This record gives sequence, C-alpha cells and structure tokens, in this order.
Amino acid sequence: MSVKTVLPLGLLLITPFNPSIFTEDSCLSTNFFGNYGDGQSTYSVVRLPETPCEATWETYLATAHYTSSPHPGHQLVWLEKKAVEAKLETSAGQLHNLDQFLDSLQGTTMLGLTEQSRQEVLSSSGEIYPQYGLHYRSAGAALVSVSPRVAKVIDTLLPPFWKSNLLPTSPVVHHPILASAIDPVNRVLSSLKFDPVIASVVNNISLPQMKNDIRFLTGEDGKSGIVSRHSFSIGALTAANWLKDRIEDTGANCRLMPFLVGFAPNVICRYSAIKDTNATVLISAHYDSRGSFGSTRAPGGDDDGSGTTGILSIARTIARKKVKFHSNVELALFAGEEQGLLGSKAYARELRAANASLTLMIQADMTAYRAPGEPLQLGLPDRIGSPEVTQLVANVSKIYSPELQVGFTAACCSDHQSFHEQGFPATQVFERAGPIADPMYHNSGDLSDREGYDFEQLFAIAKVQFATVLHTAGYEL
Repeated sequence: MSVKTVLPLGLLLITPFNPSIFTEDSCLSTNFFGNYGDGQSTYSVVRLPETPCEATWETYLATAHYTSSPHPGHQLVWLEKKAVEAKLETSAGQLHNLDQFLDSLQGTTMLGLTEQSRQEVLSSSGEIYPQYGLHYRSAGAALVSVSPRVAKVIDTLLPPFWKSNLLPTSPVVHHPILASAIDPVNRVLSSLKFDPVIASVVNNISLPQMKNDIRFLTGEDGKSGIVSRHSFSIGALTAANWLKDRIEDTGANCRLMPFLVGFAPNVICRYSAIKDTNATVLISAHYDSRGSFGSTRAPGGDDDGSGTTGILSIARTIARKKVKFHSNVELALFAGEEQGLLGSKAYARELRAANASLTLMIQADMTAYRAPGEPLQLGLPDRIGSPEVTQLVANVSKIYSPELQVGFTAACCSDHQSFHEQGFPATQVFERAGPIADPMYHNSGDLSDREGYDFEQLFAIAKVQFATVLHTAGYEL
C-alpha cells in the first residue's frame, strides 16, 4: 500500500532526528522545516512530500508524530525548554509554567509592538490576538501556530527558560555533511601541536578592553544609550553599527546584511587570505538579546554579549599583532538568534547557494558566567555539531587554555546549528560543561558587573576560538 493513501498530503511529521534520513537522495531533505530540541532529544520537522518515498517513510512512521499544517496566515513556532540547573527552576516556581503561558494565548490581552519608545520592543497595547493552534506538546516542548504579529514578540513574552524558534514558512533543503568536507578538519587535528607564536598572539587579547566593550553593549557605560539589543530595538541597530565600525578599524571588510524586514542586520566581516584560496574559516556570536515576561530591558551581558565581546577582542588582536591569514577568515555577529537562529540561517543558506568552501565554523554563545565554587569551564555541544570540529576545539583548549575544564553540555543549540544543517562542519563553545546555571539568563539583570560574571573565563574561551582559527587558517605576522 502506498504511504500516500494512508497519510493525507499537507501533514507535518515530527520525528526523532537521524542523519540517515537526510541523505542527498532522500525526499525528506527537500521537505525540511528544521531540527528542534525537546529535553535531551532532537526532533526534525518535515512535510509529507507530494511524491511519497515509501521506504523512507515506513522506516520512521512508528516513531513520528503527525500534525496538520497551520491555518493560512499563521506562523509555526517551536517552543522548547532549555537545559537549566534544577535549582534555578525551583526558585522560579510557577513563573516558568508553559501551560499558563499557552493559556494566555487563548484570546487573552497580550503585549504588542509599539513605537512609543525608541528602545522599547513592547508595551501594553491591549490588542486581542486570535487563538493559537497546538500541533505538538510534551513536557519539554510545544509546536504552536500563532499570528505573525504574536510570532514576532513571542520570545519576549515566554518564561526565561523557554525559547522560541520561528519555523520557515516553506520547506528548506537539509544538506548532510559530506566526508570530503571533514577532511580539512581531520588534517588539522592530526597535525595539531603547540605553537609558541600562536600562544603569544592569543595571550595578547586585552582583558581591560573586553571590559570596556561589554559595558558599551549592555549600556553599563552610561554612554551607548543601549537598553536592549532585541532584534527589533534601536539598541540592536546601535550595536550593529558600532560593531561594524570597530571591526573595520582592525582592517576587515565589513557589511551589514539585512535578512528579514524589521530585524536588525547581521554584521559580516572578512579578512581576505594572502594566498590564492577560496577556503574560509568562520567564527561567530549573536549580538541580539532578549528579556522575559514582556520586559523591555535586555542588556544581554552574558547572552550573548560575552561571545560578541570575545569576537571583537579577537579582531582587535588581529590588528594589534598584524596577523595575516593563509585562508580567508570571517567574523560574523548575528541578529535574530533569539527568534530561532534566523540571521545565521539566512547567512548559512547564502553560503550554501554560493557553494562556499567553509572549512569550519565555531559559534560562541554565553561564555562568561561561572557558578560560585566551580572551575573555569568550556562546554561543547553533546547533540547538534560536527564531532571532528568539537574534538579539535577540545584539543586546542588543552594546549592554549589548560585552565578550562572541558566537557559536554546539553544547552543546545546556537547559530552553529544553521551551518551544520547546510552541510558545513560546525560546533559551539559555551561557558559550562553542564546545563545553564546563570540565574540572569534572559533577564534584565544580565549585566557584566555582577557576581559570577567571570572575565577570566571569557578570555580563556576567546583564546580557544582564536587559536583554532590560527591553526586552521594558517597565518603570518
């Protein structure tokens, strides 16, 4: 019997992620809506194709959830509970109950967009939104459909330990990572050893400058005027232009990359290779931030002012040490991460369409918080990411930042996922070998001048990112 006679067209399938179902000739690879977290598991959202591929479907039918497509004009949003320390949830109590949040979507007066304040994303507008659609629900995740207006602000209304991901309005292509794409990483891995010049360069990163830079991004300096770097805020535009100017000062060619109407742009900067090559090494962070429960203040000191400051500190050191690269090196600062990796997805698709030769990509997201009594740490993704790139980062850390205790984290995923899904080798660096422990996560108190914000850890992780770039790209001084 044909699968097409059993399942009606238009269904969405939510199935446990398995790379084998996204081979180059799989019908699922062209009907892909993304991978999303649910507790310790990752689920793929795919559409039932018009031309069924029975062998593929029948293999995964038993473990898939089925749901109808959203009503016309509604936006699908995946809501997932982030991996956080249990004591943080206990202290938060019912404030973090997703069911209460979903009830508030049921025709209740919510917060809406306004232009009343140049810094505010939200205010009490009293607008009544239509009922939401519930397409999937578990203890750790939900797939809902809401009006586009609600979708744009839903990240700021959620409890802080829940995150929203806007699904694409139509399927995209999932590209598997080919063995040939991993070969350059394996070559670096096999030849990796201590380089005293690299050690000297990465240790030249300036801690005092890091402290100044993060205070500008959070508004703690009293000069930048930034209250929030939410992707729709004026503060995000201030940050984007400032970051572009600062990195251009170091000799890079930078551009602002718009990707969706209303969102602040990505900041894409490039140091061209001194040799004839199209190979590129990319390191990144996201500069946008978010609050919770409708809060308009979102300084984002750790999430992800820390990763952003690390990238900027690397750029400043490239200029100070007069580093030239044998491969092209790009520094990217993304917006739209808090709404579902939207800026990085746009850039990853742009690179795939250009058939770019991307050797590897490393995202830095939340690198500065250290819980009291814990050692300096480096967390690497235990799910989405390229194992070879993750191993390379771990090995580099042992050589150049041995003070870091390296382990895995379930606090996944950040912008590296966008590149991984486009077939590029990618991984992430995080502040802890374990779940999120920062009590100011997605909070108006996420500032750099507070207990637990550790510049030594930020510095150590930035050294790892930078040293990996130097080993992979090759360099001259």
